[in-house]
Amino acid sequence: MKAVRIAIAVAAIVGATAFATAAGLRDKSTTAVPPAAPDVYRVLPTQSQSYLGVYAPPVPNSYAGVTSFTRTTGVTPDVVMYYSGWQEPFQASFAKAVAKHGAVPLVQIEPTGVSLAAVAAGRYDGYLTSYADAVVSYGNAVILSFGHEMNGSWYSWGYRHSSAAEFVAAWRHIVNLFRIAGARNVTWLWTVNVTSNTRPSVIPSPAAWWPGSTYVTWIGIDGYYLAPSYRFTSLFGPTITLVRELTSDPILISETGAAQAAGQPAEISDLAAGIRTYGLLGFVWFDSQGASNWRISSPAGIAAFHDAARAYKGPAT
Repeated sequence: MKAVRIAIAVAAIVGATAFATAAGLRDKSTTAVPPAAPDVYRVLPTQSQSYLGVYAPPVPNSYAGVTSFTRTTGVTPDVVMYYSGWQEPFQASFAKAVAKHGAVPLVQIEPTGVSLAAVAAGRYDGYLTSYADAVVSYGNAVILSFGHEMNGSWYSWGYRHSSAAEFVAAWRHIVNLFRIAGARNVTWLWTVNVTSNTRPSVIPSPAAWWPGSTYVTWIGIDGYYLAPSYRFTSLFGPTITLVRELTSDPILISETGAAQAAGQPAEISDLAAGIRTYGLLGFVWFDSQGASNWRISSPAGIAAFHDAARAYKGPAT
């Protein structure tokens, strides 16, 4: 569960910040399915557009949470994220509702309790091919991520539970299956958790999980403002540096929030400023109650979010 994950992540990152202020098994199918040129799959604008997204339950069962978020903040998101359990089909009806509101669905596919080696070996090809066919039939742009935050230890597919080599093989296999199905409307988001700069054994560099640029469109980085002292540079900067050693692909802050009790207004402003300074695509706000209350509901928080959205015009040039 996301709330449990955040609780574990809080413990890990807070423990790490006590000490600081702030590739694998080759998928055999790649020989049969040559990776297409990355630009073929870059179906969304990158540097020409900024993205302000949201996760607002009860998505994908209802769009009501997103509507409420828009009404509260005065900001209409252009990315709407939801989490998808393994064997869960693509939620085409919800995706259509997202598109109707001028946004793009971002799906975090979670292989909970699933063997990544089995995924790479083709054991779940029926499910994955059906999913890809549904995405093709949908037709509009979709952002897909598989096994997010794999460099953390809180998920069954992650660090210390499944090997990085198995993850790489599974990721490549999935992308190849979607390409065979003709899913050219997919932006592939490789999503990692912010690292510990001085204690890499807690949350290590994501380098070992990197599947290669021909299998990735965008990079996602997840991280939360867990205390009033947190700043963008110390929270996201080290991970951005590590990612830039791997690729120049565009980066989206794919899951973030600031607790209402942790100086939320100031940290919202810091988030928007940091994204511009680093030249990133934008961010997805986790507007939900987890280990902390990340929702934007106070007058000061609403004002800060509205001002940040209005001022944010895209990556700095």
